[in-house]
Amino acid sequence: MTVVDDARPVVLVSAVALVDADGRVLLARRPEGKQMAGLWEFPGGKIEAGETPEAALIRELDEELGIDTAESCLAPLSFASHAYDDFHLLMLVYVCRKWNGTPRQLEGNELAWVRPARLRDHAMPPADLPLIPVLQDLLM
Repeated sequence: MTVVDDARPVVLVSAVALVDADGRVLLARRPEGKQMAGLWEFPGGKIEAGETPEAALIRELDEELGIDTAESCLAPLSFASHAYDDFHLLMLVYVCRKWNGTPRQLEGNELAWVRPARLRDHAMPPADLPLIPVLQDLLM
């Protein structure tokens, strides 16, 4: 076994594939001024200290999209682990098909409902790319 001394912090986030009644997935475009601005991603965000991944996701969906969902509506799907230059991302990914409200732009990010077969048409951060075939297998 090889042990690598890596000084990069591990950033723990939870994200969601919101799936509408037509089987489309919601993507959010990262706003200008943020790392990886302009790339499309699954909604979500950092898990705060003392917060469960589900609670973080429920909070982020309210803050970013103005929608409300329950922990029982979040089905664990997969995870992504990716080493960026200055941090290592560990992303827990859920699927959600039930929420209250209509997703809208609250943080200046553009939103797009995308058919699973068209997810690769949107430039995404490297950590999100391995999730595309997982979602396509589930939804197509």
